[in-house]
Amino acid sequence: MRAAPDQIEPAVQDLDAAADQAIAACGGDAREAVKVLIVANDFLEAQLEELRSSVSAGYARGRFDRSRDRKE
Repeated sequence: MRAAPDQIEPAVQDLDAAADQAIAACGGDAREAVKVLIVANDFLEAQLEELRSSVSAGYARGRFDRSRDRKE
């Protein structure tokens, strides 16, 4: 089921506003904003992995594919 067009428009506007805020926070430099967002994303991924490892396998009931997450 697709979202109604009137629901999509505010989401696009919110995304545009968030992008404008990120660029403004970096002094108007879009490249710096992208670099900051990449660092923030890496941090959040590390936090997520830490939380996943602290959740018991019984509680998760196979929600996380451990083999996919392993780094070789």
